[in-house]
Amino acid sequence: MRVRVNKAAVGWQWVRQGVLTFFRQPLAMSGLFFMFMAIATVLSFVPQLGTVVSLALVPAATLGLMAATRVAGEGHFPMPVLLFTAFRGGKPRTQAMLMLGALYAVSLMVVLGISRLFAGDAPVPTPDVDMSPEAVSAAIITPVTWVAMLLYVPVLMAFWHAPALVFWHGVKPLKSLFFSLIACWSNKGALFLFTLGWVGVFMVVGLALGLLGSVLGGAQALSIVVYPMVLLMASMYHTSLWFTFRASFEFDEPDTAPN
Repeated sequence: MRVRVNKAAVGWQWVRQGVLTFFRQPLAMSGLFFMFMAIATVLSFVPQLGTVVSLALVPAATLGLMAATRVAGEGHFPMPVLLFTAFRGGKPRTQAMLMLGALYAVSLMVVLGISRLFAGDAPVPTPDVDMSPEAVSAAIITPVTWVAMLLYVPVLMAFWHAPALVFWHGVKPLKSLFFSLIACWSNKGALFLFTLGWVGVFMVVGLALGLLGSVLGGAQALSIVVYPMVLLMASMYHTSLWFTFRASFEFDEPDTAPN
């Protein structure tokens, strides 16, 4: 296994590939993402462990969406079972993916725990608080938010390629985090433009939604379509993750686990 270093401009291509592949199978790709969000939402209602379990499933869901992207890119319809790819590779792969999920949940809890130290008297944003534009804007400028974002960047880089490395190429969970971090750092220019490209896509969609809201009658009408559109855009974004992985590594051996 070798890390491939791409030119920065390749980041734009990853965005384009993700968008084009999504529109090959828009209902399937968005449906799979909605399915994961529904599972995570149900789990969040479980006292104490619900949120932790839903966080631990993020690497598995990422892998499932990557597997669906591979199938969609080949011109086939991604079936719902692909979302559970992480648990269909035999006991060793399943255990490795569960360990990776546990590491992700712990890492995120540590990030949130450290960021709370900088909160002071300010409330820490949670999913059940006011999510109005004013409240979101106020939360963004707080120190706790910026600390959390800075701490989350290396966590995100470490887990970016890890699910695919663990499942398809048999890399140990801890090693996968190291190789993912190295690959992301080696391709930081491409990933920066990849991120910038998706920010641009979201901004364009946001402007379009604003115009739509003014035509339909204001904020109340707009609120009906905002949440589904955000989920749709998020599923489109996740469709592009497979292309960042495929371009960042070279392997001497083919995949060692089923698709």
